[in-house]
This record gives sequence, structure tokens and C-alpha cells, in this order.
Amino acid sequence: MPEPVRRAWERSLTSGRAAVGRRTLLRAAALTAGAGTLAACGIPAAPRATGDSTANAAKDLSDSEKEVDFSNWPLYVDTDEKDKEKHGTLDAFTAATGIKVKYNEDVNDNVEFFGKVKPQLAAGEDTGRDLVVLTDWMAARLIRLGWAQKLNPANVTTAITNVEARFRAPDWDPGRLYTYPWAGIQTVVAYNRKATRGKEVTSVSQLLDDPDLKGRVTFLSEMRDSIGMVLLDMGKDPAKFTADDYDAAIARLQKAVDGKQIRRFTGNDYGQELSSGDIAACVAWGGDLIQLRADNPDIEFAIPEKGYLASTDNMLVPAKARHKTNAEKLIDFYYQPKIAAQLVAGIGFVSAVTGMKDELAALAPDSAANPLVVPTPEMAAKAHVFRTLTEGEESEFEQKFSKLIGA
Repeated sequence: MPEPVRRAWERSLTSGRAAVGRRTLLRAAALTAGAGTLAACGIPAAPRATGDSTANAAKDLSDSEKEVDFSNWPLYVDTDEKDKEKHGTLDAFTAATGIKVKYNEDVNDNVEFFGKVKPQLAAGEDTGRDLVVLTDWMAARLIRLGWAQKLNPANVTTAITNVEARFRAPDWDPGRLYTYPWAGIQTVVAYNRKATRGKEVTSVSQLLDDPDLKGRVTFLSEMRDSIGMVLLDMGKDPAKFTADDYDAAIARLQKAVDGKQIRRFTGNDYGQELSSGDIAACVAWGGDLIQLRADNPDIEFAIPEKGYLASTDNMLVPAKARHKTNAEKLIDFYYQPKIAAQLVAGIGFVSAVTGMKDELAALAPDSAANPLVVPTPEMAAKAHVFRTLTEGEESEFEQKFSKLIGA
């Protein structure tokens, strides 16, 4: 693996979008700031059509103010190896368009960020941000509330053309009218070959039932990832499951908790335990495993025969943003295959851009050959998404999951 790419992945793992705080607090915070709480606070869910209304648009100052305010997760963009304050692709955007990017790494948790901008959005005020990157379910919430602006197709022609087919029509934003993926996330099974004494761990059933792994298994504290992987193992489609299916998945996990099969539910802190062998196997995020495998050849990953969970972090223009056209130009810029390849080489997560792989192969061949970065067709065919929840479901399901994991 090229050393610059390795260092970029290391930064991404230890401090970036996949950092410990990124998801560890997500589930607990969702209980206090989740969709169910919105109704209690007197903020009604707006119909989807609200997103098309001029009510959420402000005067676009893009022509007179050549700037765009961009909020993203920490270290979730490529950086210059000699000067970490410089971002190669963002600087290239400014050079190509004359638009200066005010880049802020202030999205540390979906719900925390939502709580930060909710007062302005609810009051119909500008958040001070023209573009934000949020995980799919949170992006869906902003769209549902009418707090996202519909993109102008004339300004995102490259994105429309180059977004991969499998990313084109999520149920929460069919046709990508409001968002485009910044990066894709894969939830898989991982194990330490030394800790399992050479035994392969390739399924969620093994994690839950194999006596050889008892007390040495962790699942994720992100509800959608852990429940989604269990649903798949039970033969249920996470995109179509019922409330009864959800309860059955909770019960299956509860049995493993009560039987001491599962040690605990974690954020990204599973990485150190997996590498040291303190745990033998776990549910893991693909972006983490790249660096873990580079540092420890005993770390393996498996795509269960029944499939794995895929999600996205997405670029979205908030309501009342003052530089909407400039934000759209930035979205479009990142859908050029060469630019997408530079981004992927810097952060190690999946790209949604058609044609990116060939550019990445020239830039970072090892990265292009890694299925955790560029999934094979066979692997991509096993990807599943967790369906969009109603406000009531989101509150109810998070409460049940919180009880399960003892938070």
C-alpha cells in the first residue's frame, strides 16, 4: 500500500469520520433528540412537498459572493501530506471555479449536529452553512421536515450522469432530488484469525451462537447496523422488515447478551480489542478494517452469505442557505472520476462515482484492488439498506435498542 494512502487511512481511522465519537454517542443522543422528540417539541414533520417550496430558499448570493460554507466530519477529505491545512480536492475546486470553500469539520455526530442547527431551521433562518454531510437517515429527516433544498438539475449534471446506479434511488430521496453521496459505508463481519485459532467467522449466526466465541464478540452501538445484520441473518430484508421482525431481532440479540455470548456493544473502540485479540470477532465498519488489516495481518473480514448493510453519508443543501448554486457546483465537482479517486485515496471509504475505479487504479493501485474500497460486483450484489423509519418507529425502535444494550 502506498505510504501516503496508508497515512491518510490512519488519520481517517483514528480521528476522522469513523472516529470513536462518530457513532458511539449516536444511539444515546437519538433518544433525546430523535424524531419522536420533534413532535413533543411542537415541530411537526413537514410533507415531502415542502422541500420543493420556495419557503425554504433564501436569496442566492452565489453570483456576487464566490464562497461556499461546507460542514463535514473531521478528517473526511483528502489532505496535503506536507501541509495538513490544505485539502487537495477542495483547493482544486477553488482553482477551477474561483469559489472559496470555508471548510468546517464540525459534524461530530448526526444527532448532535441536528440539535445544533434545529433552532435556526425551525425558525426559518440560515444555519450559516451552504452544504453539509449527514448520514442517510438524518438526511432523510431534514428532507421530511422540509429543511433541505431541492437541487437544481442544471447545476449537477455531472453528478446526475456519474452517480452509480445502486446509489440512484434510496427510498428516502428517490432520484436523488436533494442529496448526493459523499461516501459509502459497509457493515461486515470481522475476526482475528489468531484469536479464533485459524477458524473462519463468516456469519452473524456464528457471532451469536458459536460457543468457541463466547464472551469474545462485540456488536455495534449503531442500531441500524447491528439490527440490520441480524435481520439479514434471519432471512429478513432490512429494507422491508416489520415491527414483529424488529422485535425478533432484538430478542435474538437479547438471548446472546443474557448468555454472555456478546461482550458488549461498541463504537469504533472495537478496533483495538480486535487487533489485540481481546475479542475474537465482531460486526465492523469496512473503513476501519483497512487500517486494522494494514497493521495486523491476522485481521480478516467476511461478507456473510446472506448479505451485509450499506449506508451513505450525503451532501445536502440546508434550507435558507445563501450560496446554493455554489454548493451545487461543489457537489458536481466531486462527481468527476479523477476528483472522486483523489478523495477515496485520502479517506478510504466507498465512492458512488462511476468511472472512479480506473482513476484510482492509476493513483493508488492497492486501494483500487481492495474490495472494502471498491466492492466487487459479487460483493455489491449482497449489499442491503436499512429502510427509512417513520417518526414513531424511530423513537420506539431506538428505545428498545437502548434497553438491550443497557444504555
